[in-house]
Amino acid sequence: MPFAVPLTDSAELRPLEPWQAGEFLAHVDKARDALAQYVPWAEVVTDEDRARSYLSRYARRQAADEGRMYGIWLEGELVGGVQLRGFDSDSGTTELGAWMAPEAQGRGLITRAVQRLIDWVIGVRGLNRVEWRCTSDNTRSAATARRLGMVYEGTLRQAFVHHGEVHDVQVWAMTRGDWEQRPWG
Repeated sequence: MPFAVPLTDSAELRPLEPWQAGEFLAHVDKARDALAQYVPWAEVVTDEDRARSYLSRYARRQAADEGRMYGIWLEGELVGGVQLRGFDSDSGTTELGAWMAPEAQGRGLITRAVQRLIDWVIGVRGLNRVEWRCTSDNTRSAATARRLGMVYEGTLRQAFVHHGEVHDVQVWAMTRGDWEQRPWG
């Protein structure tokens, strides 16, 4: 049985690994239109080999202590996930990323999953800073950062190109000091 962290009575957070490429692809296929609006990899993960390749990249990053990827399962179905992108224990920083299929949104699953990861990143691994970045038009993502007690630090103007359009990117962060005052357990 793989590692699993309960998020609710019917949802859990688990590592998302290369051997789950078929399940990951099915999830992306089902939610592709909604995911592709904000996550570029939704257009890259188009067959099982590419799904395995994407998950393998995170497996290699985990082995090198440079990133991690976790899935969120609701009633046994993969419905979303969270990533530790750019995990840098030397500088004490990481960036969190998240995605959720439309049918599972509004249940607080991303918020709960990110709370667990922040607790691990700062409380166990000893990092000092967790960043959350989202395009300025992604109001759901910004609301999640706000709910987590992250501090809005500013906007990187024209910092992200997606679908041929240039987008501004909001930067939110939680430092160790913020975490010690966090709004959850």
